[in-house]
Amino acid sequence: MSNTPTPHIGAKKGEIAPFVIMAGDPLRAQFMAEHYLENPVLFNKVRGMLGYTGTYKGKKVSVMGHGMGIPSIAIYTYELYNFYDVKTIVRIGSAGAYHKDLKIGDLVLAMGACTDSNYGAQYDLPGTFCPIADFGLLQKAVASCEAFGYRYMVGNVLSSDFFYSDRPTKDQWMKMGVLAVEMEASALYMNAARSGNRALALFTVSDHILTGEVTTAEQRQTTFTRMMDVALSLL
Repeated sequence: MSNTPTPHIGAKKGEIAPFVIMAGDPLRAQFMAEHYLENPVLFNKVRGMLGYTGTYKGKKVSVMGHGMGIPSIAIYTYELYNFYDVKTIVRIGSAGAYHKDLKIGDLVLAMGACTDSNYGAQYDLPGTFCPIADFGLLQKAVASCEAFGYRYMVGNVLSSDFFYSDRPTKDQWMKMGVLAVEMEASALYMNAARSGNRALALFTVSDHILTGEVTTAEQRQTTFTRMMDVALSLL
């Protein structure tokens, strides 16, 4: 009995490329498909989580939303890695800056993803697992940022379960050198590790925790294109 379509992805085997670029907002995935891909074909609209497959400079690639938070990205990436033979997932998203030298629009390449989530407890490990990016992808992303002339930083991010919290913890993470906060990368990295595949998360700074600067929802959806350029250069 085939595992596809899955409960959350309506595609059949072969309709999704081995290389998938994912965004939390499905409308960002749609924007990317319509503005970057040649001949994009919709493969998923279950729960409104849009996914498209097309080509970029002749190479097959899929783009898809993954929703907000670790439980959401964990479901979608698990199914992609384990049921659709996806080998590489690159997450593009927005992040709140912790580091004083980051500016709105800068890119953050997540070498590692700290977390306050309990997602890793399922593996019953005798210690703390450190979710990290695939080095080859990270290395290529750095080279791409240099070639494009994009401002970027590489380091740890925080994948937090909390957007609103009764117990703010930014100071504790900042003193450990964490660059920015987002909500999904650590689960992506853990799913990649467990399935023996590759992952990288890269972000555009959408707001700054220290300065209070923010961007609009429309800006986040349609103008954060530098991370798209970098993600596509990894094909």
